[in-house]
Amino acid sequence: MLDWLDYRKELQGRIGEISKLSPDILRGYQTLAGAGDKTNHLDAKTRQLIALAVAVTTRCDGCITVHTGEALKHGATKEEITEALGVAIELNAGAALVYSARVMDAVEAHTK
Repeated sequence: MLDWLDYRKELQGRIGEISKLSPDILRGYQTLAGAGDKTNHLDAKTRQLIALAVAVTTRCDGCITVHTGEALKHGATKEEITEALGVAIELNAGAALVYSARVMDAVEAHTK
């Protein structure tokens, strides 16, 4: 497994390099990332739990380390994080089921 804390530091350094080369990239990202803080329809902990579920479905290690730290900082428990991960697992299984139906449709089209 990764050393998640070291990985986060290394990642921040690389993102800093990108920011120096093209500051608007990071500014644009920060605008998107901060949008929920402005509306505050969901609390920070809930947004971080959602972010963790999405991080798993998109397979983003950087997102995992950042949003794990943020979720814990905002009071998420290990149990709440696990439940959010369960949603990610369910969604991935559901997506596989839906795409399996698409395969069956393709099989039917190819065998007519």
